[in-house]
Amino acid sequence: MSTPPRPAQLPVEIPPDLQETYSNFVLIQHAPSEFFLDFARILPNIPKARVGARVMMTPLHAKLLLRALQENIDRYEAQFGTIYIPQGDGLAKQLFGGGDPGPGSPK
Repeated sequence: MSTPPRPAQLPVEIPPDLQETYSNFVLIQHAPSEFFLDFARILPNIPKARVGARVMMTPLHAKLLLRALQENIDRYEAQFGTIYIPQGDGLAKQLFGGGDPGPGSPK
C-alpha cells in the first residue's frame, strides 16, 4: 500500500509594505459561486462599523478556511486555554460597553 505524495510547500511572500487591518467584526454573505467576507472594526461610541478589507472566495475555499480556523483554534486553546465567548443578548455591550463580562472571563 503506497501513501499519496504530500503536496509541495507553497512559498508565500508577504510584501514588506503590507498594512495589517484589525477586525473585530465580520459580515459574511454568499452567492452560488462565492463567499464574501467583509472584515470591519467596531469602536466604542462610534455608531457604525468600518470595513477595512473584503475577501472573496469559492465555497470550497470557504469550507477549507473553516477547517483551518478550527484546527488553529484547537491548537490555541490547547496551549493557552479555552476562549471565552460571552453569552446572551448583550454581547456587543459586554465586549464594548462595559457590561458584566460574565463568569470565567478575564477581569
